Amino acid sequence: MAQIIPKNRAGVEHNWQKELADSFTDPVQLLHYLNLPVDDFTHHIEARRLFPMRVPQHFASLMRQSDPDDPLLNQVFPLAAEFTQAKGFSSDPLLEHDTAGQGVLHKYKSRVLLIVRGGCAVNCRYCFRRHFPYSDNAINKQEFEQVLTYIKQNNEINEVIFSGGDPLMAKDLQLAWMAEQIANISHIKRLRLHTRLPVVIPNRLNNEFFDWFARLPLQKILVIHANHKNEISQDLKQNLRRLRQAGVTLLNQAVLLKGINDSADSLELLHEALFDAGVLPYYLHVLDKVQGAAHFEVSDDKARHIMAELIKRQPGFLVPKLVREIGGQPGKTPIDLHLHP
Repeated sequence: MAQIIPKNRAGVEHNWQKELADSFTDPVQLLHYLNLPVDDFTHHIEARRLFPMRVPQHFASLMRQSDPDDPLLNQVFPLAAEFTQAKGFSSDPLLEHDTAGQGVLHKYKSRVLLIVRGGCAVNCRYCFRRHFPYSDNAINKQEFEQVLTYIKQNNEINEVIFSGGDPLMAKDLQLAWMAEQIANISHIKRLRLHTRLPVVIPNRLNNEFFDWFARLPLQKILVIHANHKNEISQDLKQNLRRLRQAGVTLLNQAVLLKGINDSADSLELLHEALFDAGVLPYYLHVLDKVQGAAHFEVSDDKARHIMAELIKRQPGFLVPKLVREIGGQPGKTPIDLHLHP
């Protein structure tokens, strides 16, 4: 099989890394950039001790100036509500901390998930892995060889998922090498990447990424994560178009978030924006009950009402599956859409 290692174009690979390095990590600087009064947010800023803030400048540029209720800002800005210890919420809502080993999660019979990189380009405040021990689950080269052996010995696995953190935080040379080893396993049919990085730094979908991913001799799926129509920028649409033309299946998963997208109007606009970019809505997750994110929770009944309205308004291919992930279950759990009295 021909190697899929990308060519190294001087200077190109580092553009997205420079954007990442230039991200906002100080809440005060982000407030100044958005022309928001710092004094109105001082009681919130301490929440970054619970979970650091990181916001790439591209993502910040999509936020509305002088609007404290901007739906993108409120996904990523630390809030005092994160200090609340909510009943039923935990640091490990999906029971992953004790089941992950050497960067591998094998929760589903036919799929295995690899935690390629622990970091993310943006720290979403609702992230279900905000407390995950990434330092204990990074994959080095020797451990990846063990992962390959595990996959080779399990013929029921036909799909490998690169996840994290965010797998696209890794360099393309590393990703291409890992993907090539996986493609050499005869019973693997698909490689799926779950990433938010192209939404917050569209330049991550650069020539180096395209070189190896488009030429990979497997079925390829890229699942992005956008929660609001304002996240679908022209730069993102342009870069996704190139992947779509190369035969990559493009999907989106979103999280239903109070005050962000918890209305049929908001989700309808998101789904239309996604389809305009060649992306199909895939999953709409109810919030995973991770400690520090309870203020984002939307009740199941409200979620059902929203879905009922979406079904009336949009064709079936634009209506995602409403699901909950339950720790220990071998798949996503669909939420019954029957409206309870």
